[in-house]
Amino acid sequence: MKKSFLIFYCVLSVALPALGQTLTRLDGSKIPAAALGRKIQELMQAAKVTGLAVAVFNQNKPVYQKTFGYKNAPTKEPIKATTNIYGASLSKAVFAVLVMKLVEEGKLDLDKPLQSYLPKPIYDYAPATKWQDHYQDLKQDSLYRQITARMCLSHTTGLPNWRWDEPDEKLRVKFKPGLRYSYSGEGLVYLQTVLEKMLGQNLEEMMQQRIFGPAGMVNSSYTWQPRFDQDYCLGHSATGTVYEKDKDNEARAASTLETTLQDYTLFTQAVLQHQLLSKASTKAMFTPQIRIRSVQQFGPLRLQESAANDGINLGYGLGWVLLQSKYGPGAFKEGHGDGFQHYSILFPERGAGIVLMSNSDNAESIFKDLLEVALADTFTPWYWENYIPYDHTAQKK
Repeated sequence: MKKSFLIFYCVLSVALPALGQTLTRLDGSKIPAAALGRKIQELMQAAKVTGLAVAVFNQNKPVYQKTFGYKNAPTKEPIKATTNIYGASLSKAVFAVLVMKLVEEGKLDLDKPLQSYLPKPIYDYAPATKWQDHYQDLKQDSLYRQITARMCLSHTTGLPNWRWDEPDEKLRVKFKPGLRYSYSGEGLVYLQTVLEKMLGQNLEEMMQQRIFGPAGMVNSSYTWQPRFDQDYCLGHSATGTVYEKDKDNEARAASTLETTLQDYTLFTQAVLQHQLLSKASTKAMFTPQIRIRSVQQFGPLRLQESAANDGINLGYGLGWVLLQSKYGPGAFKEGHGDGFQHYSILFPERGAGIVLMSNSDNAESIFKDLLEVALADTFTPWYWENYIPYDHTAQKK
């Protein structure tokens, strides 16, 4: 890659007010903010990452918030902290906080079967969306009646990730609910649907009232808003081509969050500082529900078991993946969609964490290096996440 590419990153990386010029990593070592910025630029150049937004937390507050690169490569417009970014599965972590808030309010019991909250079977309701609340396939499936909110948040419902993953694209419960871990967006959407019918509010209304408003997240929504047209990221493929922006998604708890680095930083701070949930509710959310021993989270290796992550006690909590480190527990969530790759991890006992948000299919290839340099995080199970590092050797040829 030509030297001019590196110059672009140096000129166009956008720095927002930071609370300090030196960051403290998990192991107590320090890194100057300027050095971190240079390392980020170096990694992005080497791995051909189009754009990246980064926030780092020390003592439960953001000490670094900076954006790098393009929101739209052809127009060469830079990403800003207020630029809209499709959040993908970061949606699930935000939704989990909403659910725990409803538990605090006494509106939901994590262990009560969700069907029991409704006056008639879920499949007897007339669908109101294009597909996501169509539950007629469950009419002959008695297992779904056992599903609880806890199972939805811990991905133990037995539902597939998405119904279109099935050969016949029909929704079904594939094993006894609660028995084992199997990642499921459908499980979160089922919980969302029941909540909407229970409370007479749609997901967006619940989020604005209990999460976005209190946290000050003024540019976040689970549906596309016209104001986002003013400043948003396009996703980019591994070769740098631009994906068409999807703006017609219906609100899904598992996958349709639209947000910004600024807003997701506010959300992360609110979680660390217990601004949205009590300490007890946060602790419950970050308490392991099920161990995970799959080789990888997705793909064929999700069906094979390994002891590779036993040393970090990899498992699922309520909406967040959990690990155990010598610095205390870590709670993380990733996001992955066409042209968008994100990762966030918190170490609550250290008051530390990081948010990485990118509009490039190459971003995950630098996450391992970024986590180590910015946070001294050597605990994230990068192979399980399929965060395979880019070929460093090839860059030197």
